[in-house]
Amino acid sequence: MAHVNWAGNHTYTARSVRVAASVEDAQQTVRYARRVKALGSRHCFNDIADTEDHQLSLERLAGVVELDAVNDRVTIEAGARYGDIAPWLHARGYALANLASLPHISVAGAAATATHGSGSGIGNLATAVSAMDLITAGGDIVTLSRDKDGDTFNGAVVGLGALGVVARLTLDLQPTYDVRQDVFVDLPYETLEREFDAIFDAATSVSVFMDWRGEAARMIWLKQRLDRAHDTPSAHFFGAPQANTRLNPVPDADPDACTQQMGAPGPWFDRLPHFRMGFAPSAGAEIQAEYFVPRESAGRAVAIIRALGESLSPTLIAAEVRTVAADDLWLSAGSRGPYACFHFTFARDWPAVQALLPKIEAALDPLEPLPHWGKVFAMAPQTIATRLPRLCDFRELVQAFDPAGKFRNAYLDRVVFEGG
Repeated sequence: MAHVNWAGNHTYTARSVRVAASVEDAQQTVRYARRVKALGSRHCFNDIADTEDHQLSLERLAGVVELDAVNDRVTIEAGARYGDIAPWLHARGYALANLASLPHISVAGAAATATHGSGSGIGNLATAVSAMDLITAGGDIVTLSRDKDGDTFNGAVVGLGALGVVARLTLDLQPTYDVRQDVFVDLPYETLEREFDAIFDAATSVSVFMDWRGEAARMIWLKQRLDRAHDTPSAHFFGAPQANTRLNPVPDADPDACTQQMGAPGPWFDRLPHFRMGFAPSAGAEIQAEYFVPRESAGRAVAIIRALGESLSPTLIAAEVRTVAADDLWLSAGSRGPYACFHFTFARDWPAVQALLPKIEAALDPLEPLPHWGKVFAMAPQTIATRLPRLCDFRELVQAFDPAGKFRNAYLDRVVFEGG
């Protein structure tokens, strides 16, 4: 049987998949492999986790190692998914600051690719990582931490799997909290462009969904923490009326697959994601692309992409806009400052998507976009390198950790090292 990613758009070429029974087992696999790549929850749309030799899955290593109540941190095994650990943390009075739209993804994979949730005042998911245990090319464990390793740690967290196999992660925690989620429909594009900052600063997390056609975005989701000062949403939000029924961001999809809306309060882990564990997330058979632009250019990006609406429509299933705070991580778009995220969920038609990507990238080029590491893009590696000054430092860090290239693959050779 072909071994594919979750959406079915990429078939892995690895000659074997080894599922580690323990950290020691994973160390043995790494020690004796010629080439090896960690395989997470497979929610990437490109070949970032592929290899010509062995893929190593840590899916059986998905537990909590230690809860540090003194420093408000938790250490987890690298195979853990957000949907696995979040209820456990909540039951003990703790929470994470941010979650992605899918709780199905692995924590280690999200951190390694700078995957983000949403929130103008919240960093991407990798910013919660305060320490990591890394299985290096010799099969040994090296521990890196924010407190001890400083800037080197900032280079290693978003590591693209290039430095080794992450065995454990330590995450920052905060007291648990409740969130209410309210949905509004038909937000005028002109308002989104003109009032972008006010719209996205209006709640803890804001997502706008659209198909980039017509005069208005289909819906806007506001997620508001209830442990902080907030205003109860009115019947209209920037001209968009409140929805009178639960909705799914994917047109014609079952709203039961989504987290509770209609202003009903609930725990953070059951409101911050868009989709619920136990349901197939998003559209399923799809291809995703996403581009990050500096926050100050977000309104211009809305106008640019809106002009592409009709050319996108035959292939586009849904699109989403979100915002994320700045950070210090070398390979994060946040290293340039606060940013806006322009996400595209396309039908699983690779020739059509492949033709659209250069058009989107060319239109956004004056804004110097960066792609999401785990999604499809056509951008030249040389262009990416000019927009991430620390990429050169990252190459040196990879050489220091993995001089023989045990963790190198076609993706890293093409995207990270071709940019010279």
